[in-house]
Amino acid sequence: MPRPRLPYPPCPATPPPVPPGPPVGGPGGASARRTAATAACLVLGIGLIVGAVAGSWLTGTSGRQSAAERAFEHGRALWHTVPVDSLFPRRLHADFAGPGGAARDWTRLGVAPESDCAGAFDSLLAKALAPVGCERLLRATYADATATRVTTVGLLVTATDRTGMRALRKRFSDERLDGRADLMPRPYAPGGTAAGHFGDAQRASWRISVLTDLPAVVYTVSGFADARTGTPPQPAAEAVAPGATTAPAQSGLGHDAMALADLVERELHQAARGGAGKGGRK
Repeated sequence: MPRPRLPYPPCPATPPPVPPGPPVGGPGGASARRTAATAACLVLGIGLIVGAVAGSWLTGTSGRQSAAERAFEHGRALWHTVPVDSLFPRRLHADFAGPGGAARDWTRLGVAPESDCAGAFDSLLAKALAPVGCERLLRATYADATATRVTTVGLLVTATDRTGMRALRKRFSDERLDGRADLMPRPYAPGGTAAGHFGDAQRASWRISVLTDLPAVVYTVSGFADARTGTPPQPAAEAVAPGATTAPAQSGLGHDAMALADLVERELHQAARGGAGKGGRK
């Protein structure tokens, strides 16, 4: 005969009593235990809140750094993904770019084949730039509206990381390397143009800009188109200073070097953001 099925015993409404142990802290032991438990919960809660805030902050910072690194690496590929007319537009214009705030226009005379950096810089400048490496070198030469002044613009794509670019920029700033006449870039002279005789001896002003958000050094060097020599070279930053009376200042060669470096740098940043620049083009 089968045994009758009995219902499961009901769960007790309250946990079974625990046999009393030795008192903790005397008669107030129960109160002390409650106080300790409350304190532990409070500490745990604060720890969780602080941990969540710190984790959120760290995640946000890491995300920003990753985005910056991605943009930096994207910039390294621009030289073979962006059309040359986007990096070196055929015509450029700038308001207030000449002596006395005059407007300036430039026409591109030629673009050099992309290359390595061999022979592109005076030896001391080549040595100063060596720590960041040379992934590729792009160059173009422009003439002003009167075709009496010519300027080479160069874009050195480096092989280093953001730390390397920051170190190079700091060195150029601390040692004022961009103001030394023995560290000038060399020009590119496309044959059959107004810049056909633009050689080392014709250099009169220059600018070197070390970027840190992109693996690039943008530089310019300017001179007279008539192949004259003997003009003491002056850095563009000094030639555009108020009251400057040197030949590079009064002729506008310093202004050409400064403005064209700014315009091409702007085109480079616009290309890095994914579109061809509009500002500065004519």
